[in-house]
Amino acid sequence: MRRRTLLATSLSAGLALPFAARAQGTPLRVIVPAPPGGPTDILARALADKVQVSLSRPVVVENKAGAGGIIGTEAAAHAAPDGNTIVLGHNQTHASNQSMMTNLPYHVIDSFVPVAKLATVHHALVVPANLPSQTLAQLIERGKTGRLTYASSQAGSASHVISETLTKREGLDATHVPYRGAAPAATDTVAGIVDFYVATFPSVAPLVRDGRLRALEIGAPARLPDFPDIPTAAEAGAPYLAVDAWFGLFAPARTPAAAVERIAAAMLAALGEADVGARLITAGFTADPLAPAPFAAFQKAEVARWADMVRLTGVTMEG
Repeated sequence: MRRRTLLATSLSAGLALPFAARAQGTPLRVIVPAPPGGPTDILARALADKVQVSLSRPVVVENKAGAGGIIGTEAAAHAAPDGNTIVLGHNQTHASNQSMMTNLPYHVIDSFVPVAKLATVHHALVVPANLPSQTLAQLIERGKTGRLTYASSQAGSASHVISETLTKREGLDATHVPYRGAAPAATDTVAGIVDFYVATFPSVAPLVRDGRLRALEIGAPARLPDFPDIPTAAEAGAPYLAVDAWFGLFAPARTPAAAVERIAAAMLAALGEADVGARLITAGFTADPLAPAPFAAFQKAEVARWADMVRLTGVTMEG
């Protein structure tokens, strides 16, 4: 009898092990609502390479670009809440879009569970190197006495909203010129076709370093060691321009808390690894980790902040 019991127990354990191994090996899908090779994709892949071991499961990055990040974000919102799908969102997909679109196919708060905030990127206001305005105050004065033009990377982008916030708060006469991406917006700013452009600083830093663009302010808490001549937004007299682009992970609503905590712990631990940090610095990111609860509070505050800016500016995704 004892031999039969031991044999049955051994068989049960043997059958259970493959099932546990299969469950442990279920891939974690990380949806990136942007094309391969861009900053968001780089951030996702830098972390995915690290967390596969700590999570004991494959991590697959899946690019679903289109509609300003909406296509990939919607796919994540409608995924099964089983801990096997997360999305790498940002301030547009998970904050400003809620106020700029009446038919957004998901709700930036109700459709997701915040997993972890990962990183930020500062915005900077840049002008052509030969523009007479040497400071933000001089640019503002010029905009009060004559017409300005400004570029954005896309209608409805953070670039657009921040620039329009400046024009509305300072009473400037300025015309918006939307582009299809950061590169052409920066190129035309260098050429003097537009007067200024609010850009993520890493995308224009080489042009500032080479003297082809001049940065009048940067939305950082302190001056950057590599660019000590660029004043912060507060120093330039416009603290409201200190609006970061931020990036974080979200799971579908109703994903079990235990799964969220496990993924968050692995991702935040990977974010602290030296080699991951080096890859992020190269891509222009500043690590800015937050665990699920504080990240949820941060996101709610950001949704309210962007709603205020959208009300002030009247900016929509349509222009």
